Amino acid sequence: MRLILVLLATFFGASAFAQTAPSQPPLVTAFVAVNVVPMDSKRVLSRQTVLVENGKITAIGTSLPLPKNAQVIDGHGSAFLSPGLADMHTHSDTRADLLVYLANGVTTVLNMGGASSDFMDHARLASNSGKIPGPHVYASFRVDGSAQYGQFIVTTADEARWIVRLAKTNGYDFIKVYNNLSPECFQALVDEGRAQHIAIVGHGVTQVGLERQLAAGQVLVAHAEEFLYTTFAHPNDNNDSVPNPDQIPAAIAFIKRYRAFVTADLNTYSTIARQWGKPDVVEGFLQMPETRYLSPDQRIEWRAEDYVRRKGDLSAKLNFLKRFTKDMSDAGVALVAGTDAPSIPGLVPGFSLHDDLAALEQAGLDRYHALAAATRTPGELIHRSIPAAEPFGTVTLGNRADLILSEKNPLEDLSTLRKPLGVMANGKWYARNDLHALLDQVAAKYDSAFLHK
Repeated sequence: MRLILVLLATFFGASAFAQTAPSQPPLVTAFVAVNVVPMDSKRVLSRQTVLVENGKITAIGTSLPLPKNAQVIDGHGSAFLSPGLADMHTHSDTRADLLVYLANGVTTVLNMGGASSDFMDHARLASNSGKIPGPHVYASFRVDGSAQYGQFIVTTADEARWIVRLAKTNGYDFIKVYNNLSPECFQALVDEGRAQHIAIVGHGVTQVGLERQLAAGQVLVAHAEEFLYTTFAHPNDNNDSVPNPDQIPAAIAFIKRYRAFVTADLNTYSTIARQWGKPDVVEGFLQMPETRYLSPDQRIEWRAEDYVRRKGDLSAKLNFLKRFTKDMSDAGVALVAGTDAPSIPGLVPGFSLHDDLAALEQAGLDRYHALAAATRTPGELIHRSIPAAEPFGTVTLGNRADLILSEKNPLEDLSTLRKPLGVMANGKWYARNDLHALLDQVAAKYDSAFLHK
């Protein structure tokens, strides 16, 4: 607890806490009498001991000797230990958001573009190294071909190649392609990405189309709804039209052919549909309890978002996406969970990932496959894209020690992960009271900001 308070003091201001320097953390943490949900298959290992050393899982067994002076976390035979969660589509770039993610059991995030240089240069590195509490952050550099959406713009193949080199030099893990790239620029990004060992993720590029994008080597589609715009779309498409379900098998076939990953962001699209053309809905979002942990600036941006001024009804397309997502899961497509938080009104970092898991279950995915989208499969995506990255996503020997301890088996009740008994991120343990303290400090910071405006 003392370590957490000191780290929070660094973030919120040294005057907020009067603490002495933290003692050295224990060399080994031992989870004892825990029921392990490894997420390598649909199984539970009863009453295990799991040892963690130097941020990695070093032993799993039923009768392991405990190292002297180990930090012991007792599951009493009833608690469940599962992998930390991953949100593979975020736009958070504040230290406070990192605390909120951690408090929700999210130990890995993929920032999909727009992060500030301060976040990339300082907060991200500090979180990844364990100097501040937070998830491990991967980051994408976002590129488009016009100023329509306010991204970084390239208009020639040469510019595209240089952007990849600069992104690589500046520590980005992925290039994120956006809607308005030219075919020439898209291909240059792919070719240079392959040369620089930096993978391509992102939207459907209108002039290319997702089938050609995945064939060229794009590894991840950033939203399931991108298929509505480049694969299932037709010339007379509008917000009220619904694609023909008979098109789904062909789309799934090419996704699997190219071993691509797809972001299953059903809750994101559902949240957009709820506010589409309905100005009063955003005010309701701002009254949600979790909005306490959203920055004042982001609350203002929610009110300025123009979804509420759009016309039409997205409910039929949402139902189509539910079917498409379920069919992809049944066919073995590699789905990853993602939220777009906090850029979409109604989506608070951390909390919205649990809502996405619930939406996947409601769409018909079983709990194992829903949870795999936020654990095992993100680990597979990162391993394939960044082979040298530390493995994560399953409770497996040698993996990064990102873990959630919960009261119930998440394979029987996903909601148990909303209230973890504790979270381990990169080998550092945060008990339930510590997690509450993280949220309290974020809320206090934002409450103070409102008082001084």
